[in-house]
Amino acid sequence: MTRTVKIDLTVNGERITASVPSRQNLVDFLRHDLGLTGSHVGCEHGVCGACTLTVDGVAVRGCLMLAAQANGCTVTTVEGLADQGLSTALQASFTKRNALQCGFCTPGMLASALAYINAGGTDDRDAIRAHISGNYCRCTGYQSVVEAICDTIKEARA
Repeated sequence: MTRTVKIDLTVNGERITASVPSRQNLVDFLRHDLGLTGSHVGCEHGVCGACTLTVDGVAVRGCLMLAAQANGCTVTTVEGLADQGLSTALQASFTKRNALQCGFCTPGMLASALAYINAGGTDDRDAIRAHISGNYCRCTGYQSVVEAICDTIKEARA
């Protein structure tokens, strides 16, 4: 018998009420129930960062958080990042610096990078590398990602 839980939350600015299995993780709820497939499911252990999104402004691993835990929260997926401050500039920098290849890590990488920038992160490359170290990318080698984040921070200061 699967127990369900009623949840009320805001996802990308839209109020959502749903009944979810008590053990369903947040990223599966977003992908399967709401059709928001931008956040990817990789390792399902919180290691790869592909499912990174923000809950109440904090970057979290969507595979490690239950949908029921998001009750009363504000969730932002990659689809909702366009409405957040420097997101457009960050996405343009990723494109300019070729910081995306296959695109699998990109949603989580953007969410992590934006969380870093919004928290007042500096253009210190070592600090950026440390911050995104939980987001695996097999294509870019990270240098272009780091440069894209630096460019965005520098442009925001100018």
